Amino acid sequence: MTELSAHEVLTTTRTVRRRLDLDRPVDPDLIRQALTTALQAPSSSNAQRWHFLVITDADRRAAIGEYYRRAAEEYFETAESAGNQPHEDPARQRTQQRVRASSAHLAQHMGRVPVLVIPAVETPDVTELPAGNQSGLWGTILPAAWSYMLAARNLGLAAAWTTLHLKYEREVADLLGLPPTVHQAALIPTAHYTGDGFKPAARQPLDEVLHLNRW
Repeated sequence: MTELSAHEVLTTTRTVRRRLDLDRPVDPDLIRQALTTALQAPSSSNAQRWHFLVITDADRRAAIGEYYRRAAEEYFETAESAGNQPHEDPARQRTQQRVRASSAHLAQHMGRVPVLVIPAVETPDVTELPAGNQSGLWGTILPAAWSYMLAARNLGLAAAWTTLHLKYEREVADLLGLPPTVHQAALIPTAHYTGDGFKPAARQPLDEVLHLNRW
């Protein structure tokens, strides 16, 4: 495997839904390598209160997948779902429909993905998250979770950033034995991928979102 440049990793790490290889096992050492890299991410006050649950057990994966499927089907009926967002640009509308279709595919197969990774953050002695600004709390785990996805990409794996299972966060926590002071941040299915590599995605021009000195 040829190591990718930093630019290639940053521009070709996609949320992969359809092309996750559901049948090819993933070497646990690759997951450990990616997570070791993730631990170099910044952490609020350097507290490093992050945790990563790696689920490979077939029954637990299937159970989590069922919670995800239920949450996804409910989400697909909302206005926020990619396929339900109207766009004046026909090309953008077609893209959103493809996202909707690939999301539905992943929802049906989440429980079969070889590795499910759940990044979580611990709040010692606190079971209820604080009201108001939580950016410091989530800033402790989200950069590390994204670093995991980047590292996995560099190791020849693909992953998807998902959060819909959080509608059933308590049920998943009970399934995995999480204490009430540990809060899940995402669900990242990870696998080898089918087909060829990945390329940068189409994005809106920078000047449409760039603001210098003021809005």
